[in-house]
Amino acid sequence: MKPAYRRMISLLAQAAPSPTEPREWSVYIARCADQTLYTGIAKDVAKRAAQHNAGRGAAYTRARRPVEIVYAAKGFTRSEALIEEARIKALPREAKRHLIAPGQTARIRPDSPKEI
Repeated sequence: MKPAYRRMISLLAQAAPSPTEPREWSVYIARCADQTLYTGIAKDVAKRAAQHNAGRGAAYTRARRPVEIVYAAKGFTRSEALIEEARIKALPREAKRHLIAPGQTARIRPDSPKEI
């Protein structure tokens, strides 16, 4: 795992989320037209995918359109979503492929449901 991700996960994990903080964030993986994988967070994954495909998403996906959402897990606070995003980004490509494989029930963390 890259030191930057390790440091971010460590710092975010130390801060317990407020019990009143809404759990409205999702973590998603998008497959780009060139078959690369992009990981991000959003409150509305479908809307975010539309933004990526319209060229208003991340700079990485602008030149790799269209994108297709291949994995989404919801029910996170913003802090939890950032931690989960960092964990997924730190995975090697093969582990990400395993995570998004059809019929796969693998999870990054036990309470992280796989939804598409």
